[in-house]
Amino acid sequence: MTDALPNTMFRITLNDGRVILATLRGKMRRSYVRIFPGDRVRVEMTPYDEARGRIVAKENR
Repeated sequence: MTDALPNTMFRITLNDGRVILATLRGKMRRSYVRIFPGDRVRVEMTPYDEARGRIVAKENR
């Protein structure tokens, strides 16, 4: 995770170098999962827009 934006949006750099916007999954948002710059996250991509995704899990550092 590169940068935190308002409304639970995050700027994420993928392993292949692309930068996308991702939001927290609803279950993670309700559980108040905190994500900080530098954290590794698992992202689910949408097939309709390659520049957006959903954060589904927080990986261990």
